[in-house]
Amino acid sequence: MFTRALQIPLEQRKSFFLFGPRGTGKTTWLAHRVPDALFINLLRSDFYLPLSANPAHLRALIGERPAGWIVIDEIQRVPELLNEVHDLIESKGHSFILTGSSARKLRRGAVNLLAGRALTYHMHPLIAAEQGEAFDLANSLNLGHLPARFSEPDPARYVRDYVQTYLREEIMQGGLTRNIGNFSRFLEVASFSQGSVLNISDVARDAHIQRSVAESYVSILEDLLIAVRLPVFTRRSKRQLITHSKFYYFDAGVFRAIRPTGPLDSAAEIDGPALETLVLQELRAVNDYHALGYDLHFWRTKHGLEVDFVLYGPRGLLALAVKRAKGVNSVDLRALREFRKDYPEASCIVLYGGAEHLVLDGIRILPIAGALRGLAQLLAGNTGQEPTPAPRG
Repeated sequence: MFTRALQIPLEQRKSFFLFGPRGTGKTTWLAHRVPDALFINLLRSDFYLPLSANPAHLRALIGERPAGWIVIDEIQRVPELLNEVHDLIESKGHSFILTGSSARKLRRGAVNLLAGRALTYHMHPLIAAEQGEAFDLANSLNLGHLPARFSEPDPARYVRDYVQTYLREEIMQGGLTRNIGNFSRFLEVASFSQGSVLNISDVARDAHIQRSVAESYVSILEDLLIAVRLPVFTRRSKRQLITHSKFYYFDAGVFRAIRPTGPLDSAAEIDGPALETLVLQELRAVNDYHALGYDLHFWRTKHGLEVDFVLYGPRGLLALAVKRAKGVNSVDLRALREFRKDYPEASCIVLYGGAEHLVLDGIRILPIAGALRGLAQLLAGNTGQEPTPAPRG
């Protein structure tokens, strides 16, 4: 079992929500951290059916239990329970941990997430720092970081099954879409936009669905925490920039399992987006776990200059480029140099496939694997190792 980087002050007994995609290890982590808690798993029919019919049944399940932790797994399945939870926090002093793999029903159910009486945390797939010596960049790009894949005898099959059983069957069973064929086709078509600007009209045409349906499918993926849209960084913009967001599935392995491949697909078409996805999922997780406060963006001009990731927050402005190649030359740094002209206060970093720590034109160039292992220190402003100047020419 990996030690997770998520830190929650459980000793304060403050109720909280814990959101994260299905399979990221929320229940396992809680079983380890609060083993004496009352666990109510809404994926089980013996809990779901009576509570969905009568949310007040929660009081009977708790009974005269002394004030302590109560875990309700997948709270979004019965959002009406939040009224009971709210009252039990106030009247009985119970502390609740409410996990969810979707905020969709909570938002649409006109609930107020306990009016500030519960904090919100997020759990992501495993990060490189959590894996320690088990972290292998090539395996990560192929299989992603869902925790169970590290213990499965056939991890590739596990990731494929995850896509099949969760992204298709459970979404269908949950009534989120009435046409599983259209949705399955959309998932595959959208995978071709991984790490790219999302053109909803093009995706809808290629998936043979209406544009409004494609928009609703993207919203479903976002609500289920399965996909994210990365917005353009436009603060104090001095240039003409594109306006559309980039699209990513939340995990590199999930992306690889969804993306159809064949003999006509080049390595760059698959490995490039997978590498960007891996970096993004690490950035999101480390930013959340260490409360760094960055907003994540990308930057792209109308003329095609692009910086893969821009992090903006109280700790500063960081521009990050991701390169698969084992070498970096001055041409590769053009977009970062142009970004720095507009934002001279920005720190600029390249993560690349080589092995040396370098500096070129004042831009730090770091090996990807090592940078991901030390990403918390890197984002906090401490690389942990001083890079050496790169030779010019």
